[in-house]
Amino acid sequence: MHIVIMGCGRVGSALAQTLEQQGHTVAVIDQDPTAFRRLGSGFGGRRVTGVGFDQDTLREAGIEEAGAFAAVSSGDNSNIIAARVAREMFGIENVAARIYDPRRAEVYQRLGIPTVATVRWTADQMLRRLLPSGAEPLWRDPTGGVQLAEVHTSAAWVGHRISRLQEETGVRVAFLTRLGETMLPTSQTVLQEGDLVHVMMRTDDVEKVEAAFAKGPEGEGGH
Repeated sequence: MHIVIMGCGRVGSALAQTLEQQGHTVAVIDQDPTAFRRLGSGFGGRRVTGVGFDQDTLREAGIEEAGAFAAVSSGDNSNIIAARVAREMFGIENVAARIYDPRRAEVYQRLGIPTVATVRWTADQMLRRLLPSGAEPLWRDPTGGVQLAEVHTSAAWVGHRISRLQEETGVRVAFLTRLGETMLPTSQTVLQEGDLVHVMMRTDDVEKVEAAFAKGPEGEGGH
């Protein structure tokens, strides 16, 4: 896939290098030509100096054959304008914009532009490490009836199978994060200390699920 990235700061350059390593072709747009130094000499993609929401600049970056567009410059307005141009003028379906102001991010999300609200995301991730309790929703379906969430799991569940966790709590375990790596568990997978458990559940059941995850397996006391 060809991917166009607007913004060659730390995020944009890291994204470009990762995507290229995965076999994609990449073009990076930035107003400051010195920013491309972050890409390193090994980067084989296009470096386009210009404004990321200018149609000619986007064409130079190969937007017309692109499968995705990421707007990760330091300006919220520039990011959202560029994302909308990519979506509405060039028909790019896979578009994402980085937004610093979380209030704006919610507005743009409703416009159909997926956003990553940097400050809120970082704050949420820090809170998950400082106060590891309850459930942190990561995704909700459009009706709000079902959600994907990371749920704090009592140490009492360590050593038990995913199948037992699912049976007793009524959730579906979507994936685990173990030692920084994401894994898709089977019903035979045994929970280990430090696992982050991500589950699909009904939104109405969140409190019940949180309580069951915090309590531990039935008939074993718990914490």
